[in-house]
Amino acid sequence: MLTIIQILQVLLNVVWWVIIIQFVLSLLVAFNVVNMQSNFVRSLYEGLDRLTEPLYRPLRRVLPQLQGIDLAPAVVLIGIAILQIVLNNIAASVLIGTV
Repeated sequence: MLTIIQILQVLLNVVWWVIIIQFVLSLLVAFNVVNMQSNFVRSLYEGLDRLTEPLYRPLRRVLPQLQGIDLAPAVVLIGIAILQIVLNNIAASVLIGTV
């Protein structure tokens, strides 16, 4: 049971970092620090977008449209933090033996 929880925690950490990297890259593109003319930057940007869009799409339908501000990544990050807390509590209860 603990192995499954640890694998889920690693996967959640990977998703967390993918979202953070995508956010930073989108800021760098928005402020013209990096150029989308570069094949590497464009492929990285599109790859990260393809990875995260399935997470964002259902939330974007529900969340209100704010002028240029996308709240979906923040909601996903909050959800990941909540899932990590739940997994930590389950792991602690497994170690103690209450489950």
